[in-house]
Amino acid sequence: MAGFGHGMRGYPRSRGRMGSRTGPDRATLGIVGAVCAVAGFFALGIVLGPVAIACGWLALNRTLSGPRPAPAVVAVVLGTIDTLLALRLLA
Repeated sequence: MAGFGHGMRGYPRSRGRMGSRTGPDRATLGIVGAVCAVAGFFALGIVLGPVAIACGWLALNRTLSGPRPAPAVVAVVLGTIDTLLALRLLA
């Protein structure tokens, strides 16, 4: 019952038709992760590497199956390389 003749069809964001809009979307997380991964090669690799991995993993929706956005995969791979290189330099 929508009330007073106004149906629910005109409001696409009502009652669970759209996803939650709290927080960054997956494309933004992928791009942020890729930028952190590239920046980590030049400075603060021990910090920016894990940040890139986390952002890329969240952008991949915490799974490695299905269609994968390229910036998210780049963020995870470069973040891993960046973290390993930083740990090797510390040792």
